[in-house]
Amino acid sequence: MALCTLSLLVPPFSTPKIPDFHYLFLTKSTQRRRRGTKRIGALNLSIATANAAKNDSDNKPTKLVTFLGKGGSGKTTAAIFAAQHYAMAGLNTCLAIHSQDPTAEYLLNCKMGPSVVKCNNNLSAVRLETTRMLLEPLKRLKQADARLNMTQGVLEGVVGEELGVLPGMDSIFSVFELERLVGFLVNAAVQRNGERDKFDVVVYDGISTEETIRMIGATSKARLYLKYMRTLAEKTDLGRVVGPSILRLVDESLSLSGKSTNLNGRMSSEIWDYLEKLLEKGSSVFADPQRFGCYIVMDPNNPLSLNSAMRYWGCTIQAGAQISGAFGIASPNGSEALAELGRSFSPLPCAFIPYLKVGTELNWNEVVVSIQSKDARDLLSVSTSKSFLSAVKFDPSNKSVTLFMPGFDKSEIKLYQFRGGSELLVEAGDQRRVIRLPSEIQGKVGGAKFIDRNLIITMR
Repeated sequence: MALCTLSLLVPPFSTPKIPDFHYLFLTKSTQRRRRGTKRIGALNLSIATANAAKNDSDNKPTKLVTFLGKGGSGKTTAAIFAAQHYAMAGLNTCLAIHSQDPTAEYLLNCKMGPSVVKCNNNLSAVRLETTRMLLEPLKRLKQADARLNMTQGVLEGVVGEELGVLPGMDSIFSVFELERLVGFLVNAAVQRNGERDKFDVVVYDGISTEETIRMIGATSKARLYLKYMRTLAEKTDLGRVVGPSILRLVDESLSLSGKSTNLNGRMSSEIWDYLEKLLEKGSSVFADPQRFGCYIVMDPNNPLSLNSAMRYWGCTIQAGAQISGAFGIASPNGSEALAELGRSFSPLPCAFIPYLKVGTELNWNEVVVSIQSKDARDLLSVSTSKSFLSAVKFDPSNKSVTLFMPGFDKSEIKLYQFRGGSELLVEAGDQRRVIRLPSEIQGKVGGAKFIDRNLIITMR
């Protein structure tokens, strides 16, 4: 690399027949000129490298990062630390907070609102508010209805600003907003049509861990609902009458939101296939460590916090994702042992986030680059984790299935089989997961035993 750079900086010249010894004994002015030329060349090379990195970043999909843990364990602190880390690393970062708690504003020293605001270099922030988020989908439905004239103007009379928030709406509209920021289903840059910045990383701090886990598993779970809805629409008289109109409204709304479906005028079956592919693509995002990072956060001095973190680890696996690592929030005296935390959550990589003293304005540059934050920075910088355990292992020779289920015991796990012996439905942690069995081990469940956080199921 140094030789390549040197060849760019020093112009070629032909070797004279008579040796020119002044190249061996450079004058001071010549040395200064050459040093200046090298500095300019190095600067140009750095700018070119930065522009190339930026162009490469523009082509990469946005990564979603989130944190799970018991209330009060430090999820918001970890989310802000991560956002500051990514921003200082040169990544265009957005911190999305779905809470009315002003803690994030205090730690960031930045006023947040329902629109994205710039906090500092490379770092933006937004406070998700459901009363605002429901207006945009309603606007799209109105525009679609105006084109299709399905409700004869009834939908146009709905005033979105007077609608309140019902239970369950927070999670639903959070998914819509995160899809707009991240682009689970389509490329985020194409979706926004250049109207908004494309973020390299979106750090999400949700209302609660349970709701975030529901969101992680939403796309995979919705595929089964879509399957039954399609059957209802295609095999019943009511479905054949109502289904095509609803699908046209959905297709038109997706087109207005910037997602090019190219389904205008197509058959209903093609629209159903398109929706199935969208959900399949969305569920694959949460299984890709390049696009999704999920970390558990705990107070290492609180046994309840440790037990909750272990439980959420298992629930996340049940939802169809993997935990990327574990963070502990250090106490003021810093008496925690990283090795002990690592043993409890092995094979997850573990790190401590330094204790933040409340009452004074935080200097995040000092906090993030401090030696106490090195392990946390390294953990956040890893895009793929070699410590990922396979959540499901098949053993055809013993005709068995091994499920990695941390945080559960055998009595909390229920097994069901439908459609013969081709599938295995696992219920635990208020989550259901369908495991499709390879042909070599298909059959009925013969027995199960729980060993070291693994449920080993024998088929017969």
